Amino acid sequence: MGSFIVEGGVPLCGEITPSGNKNEALPVLAASVLATSPVELTNVPHIGDIHTMIQILKGIGVHVRSDTSDQLLIDATSLNDQEPDQGLCEKIRASFLLAGPLLARRGHITLPRPGGDKIGRRRLDTHILALKQLGADVVTSSSYHLTAPNGLKGAEIFLDEASVMATENAIMAAAAADGNSVIYNAACEPHVQGLCHMLNAMGAKITGIGSNIVHIGSNSRMTGCNHRIMSDHIEIGSFIGLAAVTGGEIAIKNVDPEHLRMIRMTFSRLGVDTRLEGTTLTVPPNQKMAVRNDLDGGIPRIDDAPWPGFPADLTSIAVITATQCRGTVLIHEKMFESRLFFTDALVSMGAQIVLCDPHRVVVSGPAELWGQELSSPDIRAGMALLIAALKAKGRSVIHNIRQIDRGYERIDLRLKKLGARLERVLV
Repeated sequence: MGSFIVEGGVPLCGEITPSGNKNEALPVLAASVLATSPVELTNVPHIGDIHTMIQILKGIGVHVRSDTSDQLLIDATSLNDQEPDQGLCEKIRASFLLAGPLLARRGHITLPRPGGDKIGRRRLDTHILALKQLGADVVTSSSYHLTAPNGLKGAEIFLDEASVMATENAIMAAAAADGNSVIYNAACEPHVQGLCHMLNAMGAKITGIGSNIVHIGSNSRMTGCNHRIMSDHIEIGSFIGLAAVTGGEIAIKNVDPEHLRMIRMTFSRLGVDTRLEGTTLTVPPNQKMAVRNDLDGGIPRIDDAPWPGFPADLTSIAVITATQCRGTVLIHEKMFESRLFFTDALVSMGAQIVLCDPHRVVVSGPAELWGQELSSPDIRAGMALLIAALKAKGRSVIHNIRQIDRGYERIDLRLKKLGARLERVLV
């Protein structure tokens, strides 16, 4: 365990490059077990969840080698019959992404209930129902025991919610199934698209990528491929909030403009302007930082939604940004009933926030923030608290930074290059 010691009040300035997309890297790691020859991945982020997933893969006989700082070579040709390690699986939610690929490859898998951020109830029903429609038998107790006694068969699947991970599990299983499949109400986030492109490079036949109706062709022999993981648009959104809140000028390199439309639009409603030149997104200094009311003068609402809506993972960043904006905004987190509880910590720092219910907060600003002793409850709230500490007057201590490390690569070293007065201490 470790902590960050933060001296706030300094505008952060300079250039920063986002890491590879965490939410793409995890499913493509899982998908690599479908390949009968090695898979090479580049732009892999060095974060806690990736390290845990690699350890899980090694435990079932997958050889993983790192050739460069952001490159992995994954060879699943010697996949064994062991079940994934329970203790490791319980650390990350992404461990459940192995359900589809291992069911297709081995015909059976037992997985414990996965771990991950404690942001509310995160049901697995959609995963299970999709795999059942492809021919899986499922026994649920303290763990999930899945078998495919007659192999996986193509099917028409209508997901009861546009779950990202359930879509990914269904696509991976369907890509190795016998017969054609169609998935309706599929999630279509950029990282889902990245997984589909990798599977096609491995020999799958997936069309409708980027839409909510995905067609998967009949069983293909999956071979290795080279795949580059896209930049993390959630990290980019976090850096936009970081620059705006601290009052600095940050140029974010290697962005994909197509993935930032709603993110930029939402920040603009908080008075945060951004400039795009090619693949560089710049957050200028001296922002207006004024909430833009609705056309009728009403208090605006920022809410998350499935892609291409505002990503749920940026809700916490929107909250801390709003504390520094002139005006009032309602922020509505529709998906998870515990994500907004971290706002108590911001209130202790001086933020003007009313928690209306588990899903909604009203934020008024700008509020002067003061250093406090804090604890990171999850990845995104942890980053929001770090941004708050970098803005606050005085000294803050953030504990449980393992949560931040799960999703943000070497964040302390990267922010120090922007001028952050930030030290990591081991406890």
